[in-house]
Amino acid sequence: MSQPLGRAPSVSVVIPTLNAARYLEECLGSVRAQDYAGRVEVVIVDDGSTDETLDIARRFAVDRILENPLKTGEAGKAVGLKAAEGDLLLSLDSDNVVVGSDWLRRMVEPFSDPNVIAAQPLRWDYRRQDHFITRWAALTGVGDPLALYVGNYDHYSHLTDRWTDYPHEAEQREGWLRVEIDPAWVPTIGANGYLVRREALARVPFDDYFFDVDFAHDLVQLGLNTIAIVDVSIRHYFSDSASRFSLKTRRRVDDFYFFSSLGLRSYPWTSRKKRGTARFVTSTLLVVPLLVDISRGFRRRPDRAWLFHVPACWITLFVYGTGAIRGRLRPRMLDRRGWRQ
Repeated sequence: MSQPLGRAPSVSVVIPTLNAARYLEECLGSVRAQDYAGRVEVVIVDDGSTDETLDIARRFAVDRILENPLKTGEAGKAVGLKAAEGDLLLSLDSDNVVVGSDWLRRMVEPFSDPNVIAAQPLRWDYRRQDHFITRWAALTGVGDPLALYVGNYDHYSHLTDRWTDYPHEAEQREGWLRVEIDPAWVPTIGANGYLVRREALARVPFDDYFFDVDFAHDLVQLGLNTIAIVDVSIRHYFSDSASRFSLKTRRRVDDFYFFSSLGLRSYPWTSRKKRGTARFVTSTLLVVPLLVDISRGFRRRPDRAWLFHVPACWITLFVYGTGAIRGRLRPRMLDRRGWRQ
């Protein structure tokens, strides 16, 4: 059981950046607009941006701007979390926007329960004016379509009408779900608005890299398995082109194999992975099952963005397939030169 926090515990917001000027102003503006009564510390960890990222950070008077010599988001999170001083630590990406001035207050409320170790927003924000790929991600609840077929996702999906398919115990509270996670079935929580007690860092130590899903999984293995799924939204400007979607997918698979080859990854896949992957591959190759999914999703939330589900699955199958071969033969981290948000 955790120690009780004060009425308005301090919060440190950790944001890794690399050429993030496109969305950072909206991200920081949403943080500064919170009506939260406690202290909010904002820590930017920059990978060497050459655009206006640092100018924007200074304009919003962030509390710290730190350097990240290892050039990845995971390394930036490690630097920022080690320097953060808050009672609660909030992980944001520079292309995230917290929705509503009461967002932080509502995210913090579940921590009045001393057993709650972390909180995560329930929904991706959905807006008609966003790019169709960002809308597709908000509608499906994923950025990786394979996750839908494995059942391992962690935000509400209009396709399934659930926030995850992994078994868990849940109790409805006012504005949030009190969730007991089964240690054998830990969803990929840990990023994009994940809020955790500071004391958790001492329970799961890390060095140069902070892998968010590994961290959340390892907490559960220690018995710290009570989390809050809070009924708030977070916007994620996921992608604005198919090529960008493909690049993000490649980064995911290349980095996974590279860091796994170094023995730095701990998140395990469940027995559903093989069955779910087989279903994903079969559905993608046959196409018709994807069209059935699109039809079901469209009936629940009409939007032509559902049509991206077919190319999303094709791209993912190709990139993961070639990435798995590449990762087994010669694992390499994706080059960050020229990266932008």
